[in-house]
Amino acid sequence: MKVFSGTNIGLSRKENQDRVRTALMGDNIGFAVICDGMGGQNAGSEASERAVNIVYERITKVFRPDYDCNSIRNLLISSVTTANSVVYDMAISSVEMSGMGTTCVAALVFGEKLFAVNVGDSRLYLINHELRQVSKDHTVVMRMYENGEITKEQMKNHPQRNYITKAVGVAPSVTPDYFETDIGENAAVLLCTDGLSNYCDESDIFQIVKKYNSEEVPELLIRKALENGGGDNITAAFIKA
Repeated sequence: MKVFSGTNIGLSRKENQDRVRTALMGDNIGFAVICDGMGGQNAGSEASERAVNIVYERITKVFRPDYDCNSIRNLLISSVTTANSVVYDMAISSVEMSGMGTTCVAALVFGEKLFAVNVGDSRLYLINHELRQVSKDHTVVMRMYENGEITKEQMKNHPQRNYITKAVGVAPSVTPDYFETDIGENAAVLLCTDGLSNYCDESDIFQIVKKYNSEEVPELLIRKALENGGGDNITAAFIKA
């Protein structure tokens, strides 16, 4: 098991509000969490910093290799709901922090099984013989697409494409999406913020993952997003089983 990550401010932002943390918790256990903050001044950075640390510390300190699937599920979900409570309390206790929040995607690869949670539009991909998006974007355009109001192609350039419908810290409670799947041998898992997925085609992601060594993947994906405009913070975490 190998875990690598990278982050970049991008070409048009004044600060990097993305946060990423990774851990190897055993020979066959890899973990990564990414948060993409939102909010004026320092609020977005505060939200993502606090959330990523809460999720990371809870998972790495509480998880045990003898956990069954249900215990892992409960741990992942509770780590996000705990982060939500903390960020929400911060937001309502300070005028400067009012309205802040963050996306959150976290993945635990345990042997040949993937366990993950997601809130917002940061993404989780599974890569083996193909690239498959596991997470579902919590966005206005995804809702419109599911309702048949726009096409998949129209989603890419829609003026509301960056509007998210669910985030950590903007409401008293949140229910993250949960995913659990077998991944097989030699599979890989990619977590990323929309600064990568919006500026890097899935075909390019797949080719980079397949062509280069694991430790190079995050930085090469970031470089590709920068070449394609880099209009947002860019963050990636890569787990190779």
